[in-house]
Amino acid sequence: MKIATWNVNSVKARLEPALTWLKHAAPDVLCLQEIKTIDENFPRDAFEALGYACAVHGQKSYNGVAILSKRPMEDVTPRLHGDDADDHARYLEALITGKNGVVRVASIYAPNGNPQPGPKFDYKLAWLERLRKRAKTLLRAEEPVVLMGDYNIIPEDKDADRPKAWVKDALFQPEAKAALRRIENLGYTDAFRALHTEGGHYTFWDYFGSWERNNGIRIDHVLLSPAAADRLQNCHIERAVRGASEKPSDHVPVVVELAI
Repeated sequence: MKIATWNVNSVKARLEPALTWLKHAAPDVLCLQEIKTIDENFPRDAFEALGYACAVHGQKSYNGVAILSKRPMEDVTPRLHGDDADDHARYLEALITGKNGVVRVASIYAPNGNPQPGPKFDYKLAWLERLRKRAKTLLRAEEPVVLMGDYNIIPEDKDADRPKAWVKDALFQPEAKAALRRIENLGYTDAFRALHTEGGHYTFWDYFGSWERNNGIRIDHVLLSPAAADRLQNCHIERAVRGASEKPSDHVPVVVELAI
């Protein structure tokens, strides 16, 4: 099964590039982040025309996540438990049936956390702790789990072209990196890093000349439970997507292939 994640930075603004990529790459499942639209305005028809069922957890103008699937999809669950006052649309989970079993997939858009220190950074850390608790709970079923999306965390120096430029940024703070490690330490595997140990691979470039200089960062991650990691076949970054459109997202897709 080919499963992809992509922060599209507004599904309406990037609809044509998204459809073009889907026709070419043809993943079985695509997790989207930052769709920036309410559920009712999500362009379902365009994706359904390509054979994708759509599960959407949207929000007006901000945030929003979705899961598109060519495979049967059930047990669709939005939101993270642990904070009833949190109305941000940042998490969506579904159970998807493959040819050889099922896989539970979550589309994740973690908080940015800037400026830090401050309430936004505190919210980021609290949200990541809620994600850790959910990740721990999901391990109990011993089924393949894929937690994928925009984590807004640069794990290591080699995940940034210019690490020193990010020293004061919330994405690179020791507390944020530690929060990601705590999830991995439950038994989850960074799928891309498991297959590519070298630096220089990025998933995000800002709109201020970073793409041309390859001044990027790797903040879109695919975490696999042990049962999913055992089925890992490939994981790669679709870097070319960044330069294939006149109005691209500042992120590119990350694709994982599992024997499911």
